Amino acid sequence: MSIFIDTADIEQAKAVKESGWVHGITTNPILLANSGSPVTDTLQQLADLNMGLLFYQLVATCKEDMLKEAQRAKEIAGAQLVLKLPPTKQGFQIIPHLPQEIPCCVTAIYSVAQALVARGSGVRYIAVYVSRATKLLGDGLSLITEISRVLQGSRTQLLAASLKSPMEASSAILAGADHITLPFDVLSALTYHEHSEGAVSNFNANGSGIQL
Repeated sequence: MSIFIDTADIEQAKAVKESGWVHGITTNPILLANSGSPVTDTLQQLADLNMGLLFYQLVATCKEDMLKEAQRAKEIAGAQLVLKLPPTKQGFQIIPHLPQEIPCCVTAIYSVAQALVARGSGVRYIAVYVSRATKLLGDGLSLITEISRVLQGSRTQLLAASLKSPMEASSAILAGADHITLPFDVLSALTYHEHSEGAVSNFNANGSGIQL
């Protein structure tokens, strides 16, 4: 299992780099558009952090341009790159034409049928928007469970995204997700629990340790 940060904010990425338990960065076109810098500059800065995998989503819509965009992303991110693709007819059709050394993630999956096609395409990851699926379909966590069953025995791994709380994040893993990606605020809240804070306060107030 890996935990990723979902951001294109360089300062947020830097802040979590030292945690030791965040294994990469997922981005999307909206996050990159809001970064305040040209996309290539932001992607390069994220790659320079060397945090692990770096997910970049294609925005081109024709085969030739998609291949060019994929190549440019590979030049910037190198071996860190995971290429995100839309679950559209064109998105699925481009997969066999991409360089084999670039792992792919079909993103914005909303049905088991799409997951079946993604598995058949041999992609490394599929991304499911849990909270958004709950709003649109009724139960995003059930979708995670159904898709995880479809992926059993394959090389395709399930990445849960659109997670709005630590509870939803942990529930996604319990429902069958292999990995999760979280916005900075949710990521920062994972380590907090009020009872843990109370226990630590009690230890500090009434205990003792090595004197420095």
